[in-house]
Amino acid sequence: MADKLPTEFDVVIIGTGLPESILAAACSRSGQRVLHVDSRSYYGGNWASFSFTGLLSWLKDCQQTCDSEEGVTAVWQDLIHETEEAIALCKKDETIQHAEVFCYASQDVEDSMQDTDALQKSSSPEAPATPADSLDSASLPKERHSASYEAPSRHTEGSDRELSTPSADVEDTLEKEKYCGDKMETHTVSDGDKSEHKLVEDSIEQPKRNRITYSQMVKESRRFNIDLVSKLLYSQGSLIDLLIKSNVSRYAEFKNVTRILAFREGKIEQVPCSRADVFNSKELTMVEKRMLMKFLTFCLDYEQHSDEYQDFTQCSFSDYLKTKKLTPNLQHFILYSIAMTSESSCTTLDGLQATKNFLQCLGRFGNTPFIFPLYGQGEIPQCFCRMCAVFGGVYCLRHKVQCLVVDKVSGRCTGIIDAFGQRISANYVIVEDSYLSKETCSNVQYKQISRAVLITDQSILKTDSDQQISILVVPPLEPGTASVRVMELCSSTMTCMKDSYLVHLTCFSSKTAREDLEPVVKQLFIPFAEAEADKDELRKPRLLWALYFNMRDSSGVSRSSYCGLPSNVYICSGPDWGLGNEHAVKQAETLFQEIFPSEEFCPPPPNPEDIIFEAEG
Repeated sequence: MADKLPTEFDVVIIGTGLPESILAAACSRSGQRVLHVDSRSYYGGNWASFSFTGLLSWLKDCQQTCDSEEGVTAVWQDLIHETEEAIALCKKDETIQHAEVFCYASQDVEDSMQDTDALQKSSSPEAPATPADSLDSASLPKERHSASYEAPSRHTEGSDRELSTPSADVEDTLEKEKYCGDKMETHTVSDGDKSEHKLVEDSIEQPKRNRITYSQMVKESRRFNIDLVSKLLYSQGSLIDLLIKSNVSRYAEFKNVTRILAFREGKIEQVPCSRADVFNSKELTMVEKRMLMKFLTFCLDYEQHSDEYQDFTQCSFSDYLKTKKLTPNLQHFILYSIAMTSESSCTTLDGLQATKNFLQCLGRFGNTPFIFPLYGQGEIPQCFCRMCAVFGGVYCLRHKVQCLVVDKVSGRCTGIIDAFGQRISANYVIVEDSYLSKETCSNVQYKQISRAVLITDQSILKTDSDQQISILVVPPLEPGTASVRVMELCSSTMTCMKDSYLVHLTCFSSKTAREDLEPVVKQLFIPFAEAEADKDELRKPRLLWALYFNMRDSSGVSRSSYCGLPSNVYICSGPDWGLGNEHAVKQAETLFQEIFPSEEFCPPPPNPEDIIFEAEG
């Protein structure tokens, strides 16, 4: 057991997601004594980023059943006084469901990066693929142990944890391993079942491509920084403003998103963003260019022309666009590549606001409205944790909290009891939603997000540069399905190894993540590295590895939905479906102003020259 924590704090924050981390930084900056704890061994919660093997270890953790803690429960129950009652916290994170992993890259350890010409010299079929956890654990990076009191750093222990897996004989088999519920299922298909498939070999038509093996992905594990949640930063958004105002931006680096893509009639094309791009575009006619510029100019100050849309406020944005005499091509670009919304779920006012927001963000850092943090979205919570630590916040990972202690007379929470039976008093407690028990959340109706993470061997739209960061919204492929947001990251974002791409897919859940997203994956990629394919299929990126999972979205839950919470306990939600981070920032600022109404939210840090140090003694 680590040294005991101090017993008194002003604010105790449980969970290290983005809203909680912003709140921790704001509270610490305003002079509050802050204890920031997390039962996980990594920062960020569902906002975290992982190395490749770290992600596999996270998947294993998601499958583990909760250990019996009856003995511990008896300890903290004995610490509750007669004038107090306890609100037990959840013992297991249940925000991730239906996780399924498929690996299609070759397992051959001797297989190095090869181009297509080398492949064609071999008469044997492609080397077999293997599940993500069938490699001997000896080849994986060792765990880095750290003390209980831990300052945030770029690569936390959660990204590099050891994954202990049994070695497996995978010769001449194609294995697809699925993590479903609490069970792990392995399905094998022998090479004999694939004997009728033959590679289409055309040395002139077939594009050259590198060949990446599963062994190489494991070896280059730390080159990957794989986000659990896929988001970008709007260049004029609230998170950028907060990063600059608080000077937290010094802890992170960013890259411009280089292009916005559209998927129409089975083809991917680049969308013009700036005025120059519009008039240089070969995809639009001259008439369409004028129509588009006229509509976008209107959107920039649409509030001043309410008569233009007043009769359509109850209509969908898609229906409103049809009344503006825009061509189907322009309607598609505006709906899916500028407003980045769907036909059915977006009202006219929401669509106009989204379009205005897009346009206002253009030009600040580049030709697109977005930037992306190097090393992944998981860097942002850690940046705010660093700020909290600089101003005296205390951090403790792998530290479980058993219950909140509530005074029966006042009805206020007076503190917490941790897994070691230590009682810690606090004036305010902030808890991330996933830590609340089923009893507390019995009246809550959660939404779900479907997520997929893919590793591929080339870009979905090849250009002269192989270092493109792309965002694409794929319209519903069938009636009743949701549009899917696709983000493709190159190796210069420090999120994947050289010659590979990391692709994130996100949509609202209607089924399991795989059922929701696999149709789009099959449209954009060669999903199973199939040997039998026509030449057009072989031009698509090849899918090397895929993860599907559903994530809980608690962003729309009101405080009144939770049962029996004291007035000085505040709840932060997990990641929402939106592309930006506005909800997390707004939630953190709102809660801070409720707790400390007279304090400024994340003020600029003092100039070092203005700091006066008290004389010793």
